[in-house]
Amino acid sequence: MWGFLYSPSLSPFEAITSGVNFLSAELVLWAVANIVTWVYVGYNMLIIYSSLLAIPTEIYEAARLDGASNLQIAWRIKIPLVVPAIILTGVFSIIGTLQLLAEPQTLRSFSSAISSTFTPNLAVYTTASVPNYNLAAAFSVVLALATFVLSFVFLKATQRKVSQ
Repeated sequence: MWGFLYSPSLSPFEAITSGVNFLSAELVLWAVANIVTWVYVGYNMLIIYSSLLAIPTEIYEAARLDGASNLQIAWRIKIPLVVPAIILTGVFSIIGTLQLLAEPQTLRSFSSAISSTFTPNLAVYTTASVPNYNLAAAFSVVLALATFVLSFVFLKATQRKVSQ
């Protein structure tokens, strides 16, 4: 669907796509980022919403009795109590970013700007298709380690900010 929406000759929004080629080398990364954002925003919203529902209503009642406004309740109660869920969605986003495969592979048929090494997973997939399974396995191990390191650094950085 996204490929058709972004393709200048196939899009129902021809007035926009004829003037701006979203699948050009300069904009294709933003097109992929837009697709991924819309695909996973609902998932992240469910995590944050369930975290909001887990906050006891007594806390809100106590804050209102103390004279807190809705803005103060949001900034001083809701956001601090939802921070762990936001951190979780951040970790999932890091992992998901390094696992991009379907979106660039789909847009590859619409754009020549996406090469076989556009994302790490696309490079692994292309290498395995050659077939060079040993190199693809090595790439996969390096990708898994990079995912672990980035997630660990993100968690450590957010733990310091939360504890201070």
